[in-house]
Amino acid sequence: MKSTKLTALLLTTLMTTAEAQPPLLMAVCGASAQVLALRALQLLLEAGESVEMIISRGAFEVWRAELGLVLPVAPDEQERVLREHCGTAAGQLRCYRWNDQAAPPASGSYRLRGMLILPASMGTVGRIASGIATDLVERCADVQLKEARPLVIAPREMPWNLIHLRNLTTLAEAGARIAPPVPAWYHQPETLQDMVDFMVLRTLDLFGYDLAPLRRWSGPISASPQRP
Repeated sequence: MKSTKLTALLLTTLMTTAEAQPPLLMAVCGASAQVLALRALQLLLEAGESVEMIISRGAFEVWRAELGLVLPVAPDEQERVLREHCGTAAGQLRCYRWNDQAAPPASGSYRLRGMLILPASMGTVGRIASGIATDLVERCADVQLKEARPLVIAPREMPWNLIHLRNLTTLAEAGARIAPPVPAWYHQPETLQDMVDFMVLRTLDLFGYDLAPLRRWSGPISASPQRP
């Protein structure tokens, strides 16, 4: 009996802790690789996580071009369409208009687990590095830096010019983590989806999430041929 009560108490405590965990703020800019943002959102919601989302003005057309998905502007309609596309009713999702600088995450008093910009355009990177906030994405990134909270920026551009490098260096020095979506081959991907999942899961690693199985590097394979 005591064991049963203890187990029930432990489960209740774990559920309360999970519910009390602040949401992750995910921003999506108008760079290529929108599929990474959609997959990250899907994995987070399927795991029952809480996500708040900002889709920049420039991202709407890229979603249409890359995913064939026409996103509405109204936040409640965005939530509905994104959930339908992710195929899940789990987790919590709240969307904000890209230009709503009075939204809760625009304030440092609003608690967040951190902020992920995936993908990040170099225009957004440059404005954040310069302390300029022309929309909610840039304002929220500025807030994360001033509050010393996790800010992960996934720039999707290639090659980087000197201005890009200097802007990214400035952000890294200010406390942001720069995490370009780079695939790996040691997990032996067989499909494009395998590569997408690897990049998304490695990015979410930076916030402490463990959302799906990931084949991680565990050392050389013993059956490998001898090195020359």
